[in-house]
Amino acid sequence: DDVVQERPRATVLALGGASWPRLGSDGGWVSLLPDCAIAPLRPSNMGFAVAWSDHLRTRFAGAPLKRIALTFGGTTVRGEAVLAAGGIEGGAVYALSAPLREAIAAAGTATLSVDLRPDLPRDALALRLGGRPGAVSLSSHLRRAGGLSPVAIALVQEALHAGAPRDDLAALVKALPITLTAPFPIARAISSAGGLDWGEMDDRLMLRRHPGVFACGEMLDWEAPTGGYLLQACFATGRAAGEAAAAYAAG
Repeated sequence: DDVVQERPRATVLALGGASWPRLGSDGGWVSLLPDCAIAPLRPSNMGFAVAWSDHLRTRFAGAPLKRIALTFGGTTVRGEAVLAAGGIEGGAVYALSAPLREAIAAAGTATLSVDLRPDLPRDALALRLGGRPGAVSLSSHLRRAGGLSPVAIALVQEALHAGAPRDDLAALVKALPITLTAPFPIARAISSAGGLDWGEMDDRLMLRRHPGVFACGEMLDWEAPTGGYLLQACFATGRAAGEAAAAYAAG
């Protein structure tokens, strides 16, 4: 019910980025350091918006894409993804999220290439998919001969309806293009990029403009893959800042 003003000799700021605002990490600390250079906070390890057809959105939102490979900018990641009502997300997407985000910022869109059968060479898949009997539907043929799941089949058909060539199904299955139009909002992201510029801190993680004030974790301008890498970097910078603050307070 009152304001308490403290003047500690050393302070460690561990205020997070701007993802998960409902848990308190909303990036509001940026306004409290107006004299410091701060890179804009952006979503990281997030999904991306895709303009799915109504059919795909209605029938397959939430469906997992298992054992796939995603490629962008010369980098290929194997793993899984999930079709969301408004786009695509999941571990394999998160691994490519930084370059995809930057490409969209530069060009407006980015095309993600999806290999729906990474365990099967293109030539072998072409043999399986060649010579479809006239009485067999495309969906049945892709399921029986190509070994595709219902959601993978739906993606192939979505691409065909969008104008993808029909004369080489194997090539389409091995490199299905998905156009990404925007990153998911930062409030939905696993983590955030951007933060305090490294030039604002000395090698103890103390703010040069605010002696005795240290910063760590996602407040700093760095970006890491989700999971253990992200957590380890937060823990490591937290320990370093804490030890430096203790030494500063004692000195």
